[in-house]
Amino acid sequence: MSSPAHALEADGTLHLDTVRRRRFKVPISLAIVTVLLAVLFLTVPRDGTSTFRISEGVTFVALPDVSVPTGPTSWILVAFLAVLTLWALWDAWSYRTPALWITIVFGIVAVFAFLVWSSAGGLVPMASLLFGAVSLSVPLVFGALGGVIGERAGVVNVAIEGQLLLGAFSAALLSSMTGNPFVGLIGAMVGGVLVAFVLAAFAIKYLVDQVIVGVVLNVLVTGLTGFLYGALLVPNEEVLNRPERFTTVKIPLLSEIPIIGPVLFNQTFIVYLMFLTVAAVAWALYRTRWGLRVRSVGEHPQAADTVGINVNSTRFWNVSLAGAIAGIGGAYFTLVSVPQFSKEMTAGLGFIALAAVIFGRWDPIRAALAALLFGFATNLQNLLTVLGTPIPSEFMLMLPYVVTVLAVAGFAGHIRAPAADGKPYIKG
Repeated sequence: MSSPAHALEADGTLHLDTVRRRRFKVPISLAIVTVLLAVLFLTVPRDGTSTFRISEGVTFVALPDVSVPTGPTSWILVAFLAVLTLWALWDAWSYRTPALWITIVFGIVAVFAFLVWSSAGGLVPMASLLFGAVSLSVPLVFGALGGVIGERAGVVNVAIEGQLLLGAFSAALLSSMTGNPFVGLIGAMVGGVLVAFVLAAFAIKYLVDQVIVGVVLNVLVTGLTGFLYGALLVPNEEVLNRPERFTTVKIPLLSEIPIIGPVLFNQTFIVYLMFLTVAAVAWALYRTRWGLRVRSVGEHPQAADTVGINVNSTRFWNVSLAGAIAGIGGAYFTLVSVPQFSKEMTAGLGFIALAAVIFGRWDPIRAALAALLFGFATNLQNLLTVLGTPIPSEFMLMLPYVVTVLAVAGFAGHIRAPAADGKPYIKG
C-alpha cells in the first residue's frame, strides 16, 4: 500500500510523492495459525484414517466416502499453509497487499487440516456440517445486513442484539396466539423496528452517543423480555409460548445435487428469504437511487444535504429498515431453531453479527460470508465434541469467539468505516 506525501523543492515547487509502506498484518496472522497447527499436530499426534462423507440422502450421483491417512495428510496440509504464508509475506515485502484468494484458500485448507487431525478414526459428514453451519448463520446474516444498512447510513447499530432478542420474543408470542408463523415473522420485524426506532430517535434527534444508546437498549431489551417471559409466558406457556414453526421446503431436483443440494435447497422459508435479502440489499445498495442516498449520508452528509437529500430523515428510516431485517433474524430462533422463547436465547450473537459487519467491510455480501464463517465455527465446535477431539471442552466453547477475534483483528486487514459513521449531523 502507498500513501501520498508532499515534498517542497528548493525552487518552491510542491510535488506529490508517494511513501510506500509494507503491511505485514495478514502474513503474521497466517504464520501464527500455521505455527499453532504445527505445534498441535506435533504435541498431540494422531494416527489412523480420517473419513469424509460426501453424499448424504438422495442425490443425482452417489459419491463414495473419502478416506485419508491422518498423520501424513495433516503435515502435507501444514506444509501447504507454510507456502501460502511465505507467498503472503513476499507480497507484503514487495509493497503489495496480499491477494484475497490467499487468505480464502488458507482458511479452507487450515480448516480441512484441523478436521483431518480431529477426525482420526472417525467420520465427518460434510453435508450435515455445512447444513448446520448455514442454519446457525441465519440470525447472524440478518443481523449483519441490518448493521450494514444502519452504518452505511451513518448510525452505529450496536443494538443488533436487542433487535434479535425482541424479534424472537415477538415472533414466539404472535405465532403462538395465531398459529401462523408468517404472523410471527411480521411481529418479529415490528419488534426489531421498535428497538431501531428508539436508537434512531436518541442518536439522530437528540444527538446521544450512538454506542451508549445501543448498549443501553441491549440491556433494556434483555431485562424487558426476561420480565415478560417470567410474568407472561411461563404462566401461560401452552397458549403463549408454543409457536407454530416454519416447515422445511424441499426444492425438487436442486435438493438432490451432491453436498450443496441438501445445504441450500432443503431449507425453511426464512433461509430462502435470507438468500433473497442478501442479493436484494447487495444490488440495491450499489445499483439504485436508494442505495446512493444511503451511502451519501453515511460518507458525506453535508454534500448530500446540498443536493436536497434530507440527511436525518434518510438515516432515521434506514435505521428502522435495518431493525426490521435484524428482527427477521430473531424470528429464526423461535420459528425454526427452538420451539419456544427462553431468556437471553440470542446469547450475544448480535455482537458477533456486528463483528461480521466490520470483518465484511460494511459490504452486504462480505458481511454475509463473514456471518457464515462464524456459523461454521459454531457448528464445528459441536462436531468436534461428537468426534471426541482431545481438546478441552472449555476451549471448544471458546472456538466461535476465537474465530471472531482472529477474523476481525488478524485477517480483516486495513479497513475504513463510512466516513460519517457514528457522527450526528446538525444542519447548517
